[in-house]
Amino acid sequence: MSTAETNAAGKPGRKAPAGERVADWADGRLGIYSLAKANMRKIFPDHWSFMLGEVCLYSFLIIILTGVYLTLFFHPSMNEVVYHGSYVPLQGQRMSEAFSSTLHISFDVRGGLLIRQIHHWAALIFLAGMFVHMMRVFFTGAFRKPREINWMFGFLLFFLGMFTGFTGYSLPDDLLSGTGVRFVDGAILSVPVIGTYLSMFVFGGEFPGGDFVARFYSVHILLLPGIMLGLVVAHLILVIYHKHTQYPGPGRTEKNVVGMPLLPVYMAKAGGFFFLVFGAIAAIAAIATINPIWEIGPYRPDQVSTGAQPDWYMGFAEGLIRVMPGWEINIWGHTLVLGVFIPLVIFPLVLFAIAFWPFLEAWATGDKREHHLLDRPRNAPTRTAFGVAWIAAYFVMLVGGGNDLWATHFHLSLNAITWFVRIGFFVVPVLSFIATRRICMGLQRRDREKVLHGRESGIIKRLPHGEFVEVHEPLTQEQLHTLTAHEQPKPLELEPEVDKNGVARKASMGQKMKVRLSKSMYGEDKFVPKATAEEYQEITSGHGHH
Repeated sequence: MSTAETNAAGKPGRKAPAGERVADWADGRLGIYSLAKANMRKIFPDHWSFMLGEVCLYSFLIIILTGVYLTLFFHPSMNEVVYHGSYVPLQGQRMSEAFSSTLHISFDVRGGLLIRQIHHWAALIFLAGMFVHMMRVFFTGAFRKPREINWMFGFLLFFLGMFTGFTGYSLPDDLLSGTGVRFVDGAILSVPVIGTYLSMFVFGGEFPGGDFVARFYSVHILLLPGIMLGLVVAHLILVIYHKHTQYPGPGRTEKNVVGMPLLPVYMAKAGGFFFLVFGAIAAIAAIATINPIWEIGPYRPDQVSTGAQPDWYMGFAEGLIRVMPGWEINIWGHTLVLGVFIPLVIFPLVLFAIAFWPFLEAWATGDKREHHLLDRPRNAPTRTAFGVAWIAAYFVMLVGGGNDLWATHFHLSLNAITWFVRIGFFVVPVLSFIATRRICMGLQRRDREKVLHGRESGIIKRLPHGEFVEVHEPLTQEQLHTLTAHEQPKPLELEPEVDKNGVARKASMGQKMKVRLSKSMYGEDKFVPKATAEEYQEITSGHGHH
């Protein structure tokens, strides 16, 4: 008798169902039972902001699915052909095979135009979701130990996603994307010494060359997506390994997670949310046309598309170059185009400034503990202010990237907009930092008043001796816990100039910088002391509480 016809005790019995036999076979080789037992009941907290990461994941899956369909019909070639397809206005015109095949997908492949639209919109939503998700992680302090590596993985996904989107945007070889590629070629050529070599390598000769579509195609569908897929998998593995962060509340500590199990509750919700995201993107794609290349026409090196704008995530880089003065210097017979090269250097520096913040914050605090409870942004005013200042700088440059459209749509001077962006890049982030930190301090004071005096009810009461007072509703224990559970770090101090043996010690420059940064972030004037239990008892038991 075969083993399939024996029961668990090894005795003859009922034959196991086929699915169970397949599962037993797989478990004997992969150990999936123990793996599933350890992870399928893993607890995940429930909060609407955690769905931002799911939007990114589902958009990425939609991009892959629609991208596979598009590769079946797209020809990544710059060979010149004469168009004889369905779109009458372009019939008889010379164009590249890439542009011709994109027209074929749009007008002759069943569902091709909708898939193109979904693919493009999903890419925009993926990067927008990454941006918002990254800011949620930043403002709540979810990047702290042990999640610094996962923060870097997420940031690299956003960074690589920008270039993946740019290479895909350039593949149709239309006049709009060709203008953007020409813009990038100019930026590459501004690199001292090696700029011309890089340009020849990327384009296979003098711009536009004859190979850049094929090269961008390989990078777009193989290299960058492969790296990003690996980062997504690593990101999810670390989320499961470290356990999910959660917002403070009753019963929630650094050592537990309060929420729902992965299977079946969370998986059911996630599955439904995936189809909601897919449906929303499909609806947007069906209603709002994006990148109508047939209206723009094929790329010609001697033509420029009017009002050419990149997708929003590259507007920051373009804005830097548009508003930078046209500085040039000549050294030993060579011209350095600083008006392009300096923005090319500033672009990654601004992006990576926020990527390295977790390490700077950990260095300034000296905190080496693990953190699984999130911060309320108001309780970390310096971090929140820095994040808002970073976003302000990003969006000021986004205005610079579309300065011509701002000028034409709002009837403004192009020069005035350019000068506003030049000054705003330095002034607006500083003002945003100061305003945000003051707002956070005000919200901390408001929380302190709520804890000590309760919530304003709007009910006015007259006391026997004639005084009018507003009745305050006491907060629940859950609300009191939420408003007082956070920690308030103390700034670091320099060690005494003389040790216990009377030997003089000299603080290093690094230690002085660390203490100065710590005081600027966590000094006494950067926090409003939270209400203590003694203060609460004194006020609630006295006659002054209404």
